[in-house]
Amino acid sequence: MLNNAVFLQPQLLWLLLLIPLLAAWFIFRKKPRTAVVTVPVMYDFGTKNLLSRLRPFLIVLRFAALALIIVALARPQSTKMSSQKRGTEGIDIVMAVDISPSMLARDLKPNRLEALKIVAQQFIGGRHSDRIGLVIYAGESFAQVPLTTDHKVVKNALADLRYDMLESGTAIGMGLATAVNRIKDSEALSKVIILLTDGENNKGIIDPKTATQLAKQYNIRVYTIGVGTKGFAETPVALDMQGNFIYQKMPVNIDEELLEYIAAQTKGQYFRATDNESLASIYGEINKLEKTKLEELNFYQYDEHFYNFVFLALAFLLAEALLRMTIFRSFI
Repeated sequence: MLNNAVFLQPQLLWLLLLIPLLAAWFIFRKKPRTAVVTVPVMYDFGTKNLLSRLRPFLIVLRFAALALIIVALARPQSTKMSSQKRGTEGIDIVMAVDISPSMLARDLKPNRLEALKIVAQQFIGGRHSDRIGLVIYAGESFAQVPLTTDHKVVKNALADLRYDMLESGTAIGMGLATAVNRIKDSEALSKVIILLTDGENNKGIIDPKTATQLAKQYNIRVYTIGVGTKGFAETPVALDMQGNFIYQKMPVNIDEELLEYIAAQTKGQYFRATDNESLASIYGEINKLEKTKLEELNFYQYDEHFYNFVFLALAFLLAEALLRMTIFRSFI
């Protein structure tokens, strides 16, 4: 009953010391008493002697009830603690993803786009306290998901990405500018864009360097990722009569100089992902670099147990009263 218990009023437990004093006073004050008892002729005097010896048991019940009441007054409680972590420094992250047809190249398995979906979803799963948004771009750009703490929405949007959702091409400047526009008004202490591409800027009306200066102006840190093996990769170049892609070995051309420039200007970093493992490690590294500061909140639940002792004390007092009125009635 008292496992892992604490007392709200522990000082009242000192009253338990009165019980042995009361018991001693009761014993020494007791004077011999002569009781005149009228019994039937056939009364069993052996039973009388036994009941006489058991009579002090009644006062034991009373003292036990008193002890239980004192314990109840001390308010025994059991405590359950649970903890919850809460972000104290918010981070807003916009993921800008290239979904041009070249993202179907097979140098990552099963292809670049599908590999990205898996890794990005795992990354989101570790950002419990952050708001995350999604921007997609190819020959044009589009804000797919606004900044939100509902990470399930972002994961679902990632899972639904296709190469044919936007006009073909690679408009890095447009993708970065759209991401900046999505996050620039954020009140978070840290604003981050993760820009991923597998090619070179060849479309769009916004120059990537102009978009970079815009990000710099709003204190947005940009991590850039170039996706693709060094050399050649099986890349879709056409469709056959059945609508299936025809793959050919094509050179992998990533404008690493531009991606390094974007990262350097915004105090971010540039990474190169040449396979699934390196892509996963890159997102893991960004996850470490952009750590959300957390505080641990402890919650305590108190369960009262005094009523258990009150009920038991009442049971003892009731038992004493019943015994006095029945078995020991002739000795009162």
